[in-house]
Amino acid sequence: MTRGFQKFSDFDILTSLFIIAIVISYSSGNEDNTKCPTVRAARNFDVSEFLGIWYVVQYYASSEEALDYRCMRAELSVSSDNAEITMNFTYSFVDDPINEQLIGNITWTIPSPDMPAHWVHAEAPYEGVYNTYVLDSDYKSWALLMHCAEKSKSPRYLSSLVMSREASLADNVISYLREKLPRYDVDLEYMFPMEQNNCTTLETEADVLVPPLEPDKENNERRRHPLKGKHKRS
Repeated sequence: MTRGFQKFSDFDILTSLFIIAIVISYSSGNEDNTKCPTVRAARNFDVSEFLGIWYVVQYYASSEEALDYRCMRAELSVSSDNAEITMNFTYSFVDDPINEQLIGNITWTIPSPDMPAHWVHAEAPYEGVYNTYVLDSDYKSWALLMHCAEKSKSPRYLSSLVMSREASLADNVISYLREKLPRYDVDLEYMFPMEQNNCTTLETEADVLVPPLEPDKENNERRRHPLKGKHKRS
């Protein structure tokens, strides 16, 4: 018996190769890990509604394979001319037996009044591009932030914060927000819940900035800043 075969035209072969190339490109993700992904910030964003205290209930950083932080809480404020946004925050390291509350801050400018949910890192010591985006928020309960630092000849640094006005957030809301991140190359395997138990109680908004102990400056300088560190996975 003669085995039959189908003859393919050059057009069929080229079409098949093109489709395979698209599939391979899609499955491999963004090959250039030095550049930040293209991000769409929240539309019709109201900065004034977004200000105040937030609890970080989930945290991701492209450099971290385990969560080093706990009790991270942030307070956002805006300058009098509405040109700069500052986040002051407290946090502890998970391996600190006394749960020392450390203080950090970061300031952004709003480069375009037409896109108030897109902020650019404003502090001079950082060399490069550091974009922050509010991806989504209902202002009263939950919010999703994404940061991307980009520096010449260095791997980009991605981080993301799922934030809540309360110390916890419903599982369905967390799932809804997490689903928005993979399109921006965020690996959900390394996005971890942030413990908010046995933390300093917030009696007033000012309390978020007051540590219970005098900071150990020498030790703190050797440890990572949760929103500015750039570390490669081994």
